Amino acid sequence: MENIYIFMIAALAILAIADLVVGVSNDAVNFLNSAIGSKAVSFRTIMIVASIGIAFGALSSSGMMEVARKGIFDPNQFYFNEIMIIFMAVMITDIILLDIFNSLGMPTSTTVSIVFELLGAAVAISLVKIAKEGDAYTTIIHYINTEQAVKIISGILLSVFIAFTIGALVQFITRVLLTFNFDKKPGWAVALFGGLSITGIAYFIIIKGLKGADILPAGFSAWASENLLAFLALNTLIWTLISFLVHSIFKINVYRLIIILGTFALAMAFAGNDLVNFIGVPMAAYNGFSDWVTSGIIPQEYCMEVLDSKVPTQRGLLFIAGLVMVLTLWFSKKARRVVKTSVDLSRQDEVKERFRPNWLSQNLVRSVIVINASINKILPQSIKNTINNSFIDSESAATIPKSELPAFDMVRASVNLIIASVLISIATGLKLPLSTTYVTFMVAMGTSLADRAWGAESAVYRVAGVLNVIGGWFLTALSAFTAASILAYIMHLGGNYAVIGLFFLAILMLIRNYLSSKKKNKEAKIEEDLRKAESQTISGIIEESADNIAKTVSRANKIYTSTLKGLAKGKVGSLKKSRAGVEKLNDEIDELRGNIFYFIKNLEETSVRGSNFYIQILGYLEDITQSLEYIAKASYKHVNNNHKPLRFNQIRDLQEINQKLDEFLTATQAAFNDRNYAQIGELLGQKEELYNSVTDKIQKQVARTRSEESSPKNTTLYFGLLLETKDLIEEIMNLLDLYHNEHQDS
Repeated sequence: MENIYIFMIAALAILAIADLVVGVSNDAVNFLNSAIGSKAVSFRTIMIVASIGIAFGALSSSGMMEVARKGIFDPNQFYFNEIMIIFMAVMITDIILLDIFNSLGMPTSTTVSIVFELLGAAVAISLVKIAKEGDAYTTIIHYINTEQAVKIISGILLSVFIAFTIGALVQFITRVLLTFNFDKKPGWAVALFGGLSITGIAYFIIIKGLKGADILPAGFSAWASENLLAFLALNTLIWTLISFLVHSIFKINVYRLIIILGTFALAMAFAGNDLVNFIGVPMAAYNGFSDWVTSGIIPQEYCMEVLDSKVPTQRGLLFIAGLVMVLTLWFSKKARRVVKTSVDLSRQDEVKERFRPNWLSQNLVRSVIVINASINKILPQSIKNTINNSFIDSESAATIPKSELPAFDMVRASVNLIIASVLISIATGLKLPLSTTYVTFMVAMGTSLADRAWGAESAVYRVAGVLNVIGGWFLTALSAFTAASILAYIMHLGGNYAVIGLFFLAILMLIRNYLSSKKKNKEAKIEEDLRKAESQTISGIIEESADNIAKTVSRANKIYTSTLKGLAKGKVGSLKKSRAGVEKLNDEIDELRGNIFYFIKNLEETSVRGSNFYIQILGYLEDITQSLEYIAKASYKHVNNNHKPLRFNQIRDLQEINQKLDEFLTATQAAFNDRNYAQIGELLGQKEELYNSVTDKIQKQVARTRSEESSPKNTTLYFGLLLETKDLIEEIMNLLDLYHNEHQDS
C-alpha cells in the first residue's frame, strides 16, 4: 500500500518540475514585456535582472504556501488517500492546461488555474464522500473553504477591472504631463517622476518582497509598516534627489533605471506570489505523506488535519525551484512567443495584427468613439489643445527606422512596471494569490488605450485580441475546474491503475506537444514571412522586392505541388493544409498593401516611379494568390464532398504540367535569391512552352469529354484547374516582365 504513495510523491515531484517549466514559460510575460517592448536595455541585461529577481522572490515565498494547503478546502474533512488523489488530479491538469496555452502563445493565469483545479478536484471528492455517507449535497460547504475561496476568486476577477482602470488613468495623466518628448523635460520633472516611481517599486521590494527573506535588519519591516507614510515620504525625498543627481550630473537615463528596477521587482513578485502555483501542492503532499508514514494508521482513516497547521518551508526546495525557473526563463522559446502576444497588443505603431475583429470588438470600439465625441463637445477647446499637443509623436522617433522602433516608449514601460508592482505588492501583503498575469496584462492594455496606441487603424484588432485573451482566462477557470474534477473522479474509480495511467499519459502529452512545437518552429524558420518595403529609392525597392518575389514563388510552388498530390491521393488533410497556406500568403500580401501609405510617405521625392513599380508588384502577387486560392479551394471542396476522383489520364497530365512548372518556379526563385537578373529574360522565353503545355491538356480533355467522360463534377474541376494554372503562369510572367524592364531602366 505504501508503495503507491511513494510513487505518487515521486510523480508529484516530477510534475512540479514540469509545472515550473510550463508555468514560467507562460508567466514570463508578466515581467519581461515592458523591458522588451521599450528596448530600454539589451535582452541579455533584461534576462540577468529578471533572473536575480526570481531568485530573491523564490526565497521569500514561503508565506503563500498556505493557500495550496488549506486556502480552498478544509483538510480536516479529508483522509490521506483522498488528499493524494486531489493533489495528483490538480498537478496533472495544471501542466497539460498551461502547456496548451503556451503552444498557442496565449498568456493565461497560473493562479487561476491552480485555484480552480484545487476547487474542482476537492468538489469531486467531496461529492463522492457525501454520496457515500448519504448526506445532503448542501453539506459540501463543510468541505470547501467557501469564504476564503470566494475571497480569492473575487480578488482575481476584480484585479482585471482595477488594473485596467488604474493603468489607463495613471498613464493618461503621466503622458499629459511628460508628453512623448519626455527627454526634453526639465531635470526637476524627470527627478520627481523618478522619485515617485522608484518609491513605489521600493515599497514592494523592501516591505513586501524581502520581508520573508531574512536579509533586512530585525524590526525594520515592522517599523516601516507601522510608519508607512513617513517611510514613503522619506523614500520619495531620497529617490527624487538621487534621480536628480543621476539625470543632471551623471547623465544617466532615469527611465532606464526605473525599468531595470521595475523588472527586478515584478520578477520578484512573480516568484514570491506564483511559486505556490507550481510547488505548493507537491510540498503539501510531501508534508502529509511524512506525517502519515510515522502515524501507523491506514490511509483511508488518517485525517489530514496536519495541513491545517502552518509548516515551515524548506529553503533548499525553494532554491531548487528558483533555479528551475531561471533556467526555463533563459531557454524557453514558448516564453518568448507568449511575450510577443502581449507586446504586439501594446505596440504604439502598426504591426501585423494576429487577431481578427469580431462583433463585440467592433461594437465596443464604435461605442467608445461615440462617447469620446460626446466628451469632446463638452471640453473647452484650450483643454483639448493641451491634451492633443501632449500626444504628438516624439521628434526623435521620426529619425529612427520603423523596423528599429520600440513597441512603446520608456515612460509607458515605467508606468506599466510601477502600477503592476504596487498592485501585486498590496495583494501579496494580504496573502491573496492575485493573478500577476491578469494585473500586468491589463495594466499594459490600460496604458496602451490611454496612450492612443489603439487608433482607428488598429483598435478593432487590438480590442479583439484583448477579448480573446480574457476569454481564454475564463476558459482557463472552466477547463481547470472541469478537468481536475473529472480526473479526481477517474482516480477514485480506477484506483492505483488510473493514477499511474494518467500520470504517464500527461508525460506523453507534454513530449508530444514539445515535438510538435519544435517542428512548427523549424517550419517557421524555413518559410519566412514577406517583408514590408522600407527603402526610399527605386534601387532599394528592387532589392527588397526580390526577396518577396522569391519567397512568394517558393511558397506558390509548394502549395501548387501539395494540392495536386493531395487531389491525386484524395487526402482531405493535405488539401486543407494547402488551403491554409494560401490564406496565410494572402494575409501577408494584404498586410503589404496596407503598408502602401507609409511606404509612399517614406519615398524620396525623386523616386515616385518606385511607388508605381511597388504597387504593380503587389497587384501581381495578389493575382497569383487568387489563382492559387481557387486551385486549393476547388480541390479541397471536390475531395471533401466525396466526388469521383480524377481519372488516371487527368492526374498524369496534371503531373506533367506540375513538373514543368516546378522547374520554372525553382529557377525563378534561384534567380531572385541570387540577384541574377539577367536570367529573368531567359525565364520569360519559356512562356510559350508553358502555355502550349496547358493548352494541349485542355484540348485532350475536350476530346475525352465528348467520347468517354461521364462525371460533370470531375470535368468542371479539371477544366478549372487548367484554366487557373494558365492564369497563374500569365501572372508570374507579367511580374517577371515588369521586374525585367524596371531593372534594365535602373
